[in-house]
Order: sequence, then C-alpha cells, then structure tokens
Amino acid sequence: MSVVSSQQQVFLRLLGKLRPRWHQDLALPAQIQRMLGGERSFGSRDRRLYRELIYTTLRYLPWIEPCLDRDPARAIKVAAWLAADTRDTRAYRAGTCADWPGLPSLAARAEFLNASAADLLPAWFRDHCPAVFTPRELEAQLARAPLWLRLQTADPAAIAEEFSALDWRTQPAPALGSAWRVLDEADVTKTDAYAAGRIEVQDLGSQMVLETLRITPGERWLDACAGAGGKTLQLSQKVGPAGLVEAHDTRPAALDELLERAERAGLENIRITAQPAAGRYAGVLVDAPCSGSGTWRRSPHLKWTTTPALVAERARLQRTLLDRFAACVQPGGRLVYATCSLSHVENEDIITAFLAAHHDFGVEAPAQIFGFEARPDGLTILPARHDTDGFFTAALRRR
Repeated sequence: MSVVSSQQQVFLRLLGKLRPRWHQDLALPAQIQRMLGGERSFGSRDRRLYRELIYTTLRYLPWIEPCLDRDPARAIKVAAWLAADTRDTRAYRAGTCADWPGLPSLAARAEFLNASAADLLPAWFRDHCPAVFTPRELEAQLARAPLWLRLQTADPAAIAEEFSALDWRTQPAPALGSAWRVLDEADVTKTDAYAAGRIEVQDLGSQMVLETLRITPGERWLDACAGAGGKTLQLSQKVGPAGLVEAHDTRPAALDELLERAERAGLENIRITAQPAAGRYAGVLVDAPCSGSGTWRRSPHLKWTTTPALVAERARLQRTLLDRFAACVQPGGRLVYATCSLSHVENEDIITAFLAAHHDFGVEAPAQIFGFEARPDGLTILPARHDTDGFFTAALRRR
C-alpha cells in the first residue's frame, strides 16, 4: 500500500470516530485534538494533515457526508480536493485528486460537484441572517479563517524582525493598522514577541468592536463577561495607565488566564471584581455568551450542532445579562453590547427589547463603521469585507 493510500485509510478511520459526534458535540474541537494527540504514530505533520482534512470535511459536510456510506473513495477525493493546499497537504492532494481541476470560486466548485453552495449553511439560518447567504459571504464562510494579531506595542520593529528571521510574512490590516495578518503557517505563541506581551492573537473583527467606540484615556470600565480577556486587554490599552478596567466572569479559570496575559503584557490597570458596583462605570462591555454563528468559518462544527432552540436559549441569557449590567453604568456612560453571532435574534432583537424596557438608554452612533452599515439598532461586522469572523455591537448611552 502506498503512503497516500495508507493516509486515506487513516483519514476514513478518524472520520468514523468523529461521525457520531459531529451533529451534536459543541466541544468537538477538543475531541479532535485529543484524538489526534492520542495517535502515537503521528508526527506533527501528520496531525496537521489530518486536522486540515477533518476541518475541511466539517466545513463541507453536506457535500462529503452522504458519500461516506455509498462511495467512501469519492468522499476521500472530495475532501482532498477542497482542502487547503499547504506544505502538509500537498503530497496527499497530489496523490488523491491531481486529476481534478483547481477551481477559484465556491460557485465553480459547487457546479463541478453538481452541488449547492447554499447547502453549506443550515437552511434555518437564512431567516436569522439572509446576508450571509449572498455569494460573497458564502465564499468567506467556506474559506479558512486567517490568523490575526493585535499589536500591544507602539514599536513593532522587534516583532517584524523576529518574524522575518522565522520566514513568516505579515500584512497590516488596511482598515486597522494595529492588526496584523500572518500569511504563513505559524505558532506565534512560541515567539519572544508573544512571551513579552507585544502581541495577542485576536480576530480582526473582534478588535473592531472596541474600535467603533470613542474611549477616553482615564475612564473606568467594566468588562462584565471578560472570559480570558482578549477585549479586556484591548480596553486596558485604550483607557491607559490613568484608567481602570475591572473584569468580571463566573469562570475562575478564564480569569486566571486573563491575569496571566495581563502580567505578560505589563498591563497594571486591570482588576478582577466579583461584585461590580452599581452606577460606577463610564463604560460597561457586555460581550455576551452567544451561539457563535459569527465563528462558523473558524469552528465549522458549530454549523451542524447549533439549533434555533440554542439560539433562543442564548438570547434569554443575553437579555438577562444586559438588564443586570445596565445598572452598573453611570449617568452619561455607555453600555456596550457585543456578540460573535450573526443572528438577529441575539443581536438587533436584543437591543430593540432592551430599549423598550430601559427608556433612559439610547443608541449612540459608532465612531468607525469600517465600511459596514450603521443601523439604528447596531452594527454588524460581516466576514467577507475584511476577512474576519462575524460580530455585532451596539453602544447604548445612558441619559
């Protein structure tokens, strides 16, 4: 048996392990990591190959899954053909699908396979976000999500020098110069720049959320759903040494990671709070837990595990959180709502319901819109325009 034939059989075996889970396991990426890590015969290149093939399968599941039973050889070929052409996949792809044409667009690939591009997103989601079903957005949804960095230094020369020595290419985002896209396969967490806190991994769309605001140095902010602190650190830089960011979350492990990241970056204006005070903050960020539909290109398993019932459940939680933390905003301050969802149920509908119940708040126009349409009920960041994840944000000023 050739090397490629052996790899094909291993790939099918791995899919067989995952298949019972991929329509129901929200934590599937952790399962994939454990599975690949548990294969003692695998080297790092093997893991990268199979990871790419598995995630390609999840990304294009309606095109591949039906073949697994009736024609496994075709399933193997389709997955290889749709996978990214990297140094780890190149030989495998050449040995599996070299006789198929390289086609530049999703529409062309769909036509070649006699398939529908619209099938690659859940049909029920069309009512939640029609925009994501347009050809340009569908194309973005099926592309690999890029690696974006946020610079935490005013002098990026040392970062550029280190990356150049590693033969890593980067490109500043045209819309936001403090965000760099890494153009090569790279583990930035093993660099001096990361160890010194000069960079953080953060999607460009996530960075844009706070860039839509005018934040004054010296302000006191609450990050009410801080998690591991990506936006907390960004807030910390914006309010500066004279300001303060208090971070709150119900997950102690996430807050421990936040503090570790803050220490690495040398940020001393971040505090953990278990009981945020009423009426105390110039700004309160509620980066609410959500269904994650804005991250489907990065976490494609969520397309097949998310349901309308889950979206409704998250929306109830979001409304509760927004009501609760609104009390923490001082008069004249802002309540900033954000999600990584593209569903109006978790976004515009939440803002509409909140404003109907809280007449002392009103929507504030964003300082930057990055080419998107600012609506009366918030700003949606769609993935295609800037090659980002999807986000929603609205700033609500307390009168």
